[in-house]
Amino acid sequence: MKKITVLAALVLIIWNASAQAPREFEMKDGDTTYVMKQYFMGFLMRVPDKPELDSAKVMEIQMAHQAYMSANAKTGTLLIAGPFGDDGDMRGIVIYDVATKAEADSIINNDPAVKAGRLAIDVKPWWAAKGSVLK
Repeated sequence: MKKITVLAALVLIIWNASAQAPREFEMKDGDTTYVMKQYFMGFLMRVPDKPELDSAKVMEIQMAHQAYMSANAKTGTLLIAGPFGDDGDMRGIVIYDVATKAEADSIINNDPAVKAGRLAIDVKPWWAAKGSVLK
């Protein structure tokens, strides 16, 4: 797997230096061929100066946030999402299967928790072997 990571990094550096990289490419590792695909990973961050709201409003925003995430998962644009298990500034992650960073930014910026100023987001392009699963 280390060979795959190094090779993928080199391919991406070359493509990014010369032109826009495609969203998928094949990579061989011995007898195995991996199809690498670009996704967009968003890091949900705590907002230090978030508005003070009563607990009922916070719960309303949280429920709307969860419903929004669920709706995006049902369309297939959101592949996985979840909070971190600590109380740090980084609150959770989302991974989107969309064509562009602008599309990922648009989706996440319409999240009710982001719109309400309760969370901020930092979206990065991310590559993984197509078909990878968590176990």
